[in-house]
Amino acid sequence: MADKPRSTAWQTAVTVLQEAEPPFIPAGAHAMTIVVEYPPGDPGTPPHRHSGPAFGYVLEGEMLLELEGEPERVVRAGEVFWEPGGDVIHHQDGNNRDDIPLRFTVTMLCEPGQPMLTLVDDEELAQRRSAPPS
Repeated sequence: MADKPRSTAWQTAVTVLQEAEPPFIPAGAHAMTIVVEYPPGDPGTPPHRHSGPAFGYVLEGEMLLELEGEPERVVRAGEVFWEPGGDVIHHQDGNNRDDIPLRFTVTMLCEPGQPMLTLVDDEELAQRRSAPPS
């Protein structure tokens, strides 16, 4: 039996969507990849933070993304996003459209023994918003 010819498609099959230099990766971090699905018009997760950096890709729809210290922006299907995690508050990740669902995937590097997501209470939000920029 003759050897099958090897494919060369792998040489051009990769497209880099994003490169990032996160400020830190928690010691002993473990990776977690999730899929998030919001119905049309859903506001998403309340303000929160992650214990480590998170890297995402929008599969369907449009996400309204706002991270502390950055203006809100729309991330559309086929686009990527990332956040540093740690002390940075993730203000919104809701569905920007009221006529179609939003689906995105996120890979997070989580700190051992910490939840992947921690909600931020209204008191801390008010303090952070009134604090002078550092």
